[in-house]
This record gives sequence, C-alpha cells and structure tokens, in this order.
Amino acid sequence: MTRLKLSDLADEKPVRLSVEVSARLHREMLAYGAALNGGDAKGAPPPERLIPPMIERFIASDRSYARTRRTVQPG
Repeated sequence: MTRLKLSDLADEKPVRLSVEVSARLHREMLAYGAALNGGDAKGAPPPERLIPPMIERFIASDRSYARTRRTVQPG
C-alpha cells in the first residue's frame, strides 16, 4: 500500500472559508481522496475535507516558517 503524507482527518469545529481551486486541482484532490480510501472513489473524503489537513501538513513542514515564527513572537 502507498504511504501517503495525509493520514489523519480529525474532526474539529470548522471555521468556514471559501477557496477557489482549478478544475485540474479538484480532479487531483478527488483522486487523492480515492487513494486515501484504498483506491475506491465511493466513500472517499471530499476535497473540502482534504484541504485543512493538507495546509496544516504544509505549514508544519515549512522550516523557514518555523524559524521565522520562533524569532518573531506575536505579542
């Protein structure tokens, strides 16, 4: 089985945002959801469930952002 970077789709109280993505990206996200679901599109998480953990993972892996955040503490 393929090891995907996104694995946990924790349920938390959401904050509503509107995001516009290209049709190509939407298709890729549908395919990614199917891959998370073992290759089956039926029952796969929809793109709107994938976006938040993808962004969280991206931010968590951005070393430059982490360095900047350590040096510039919000106050």
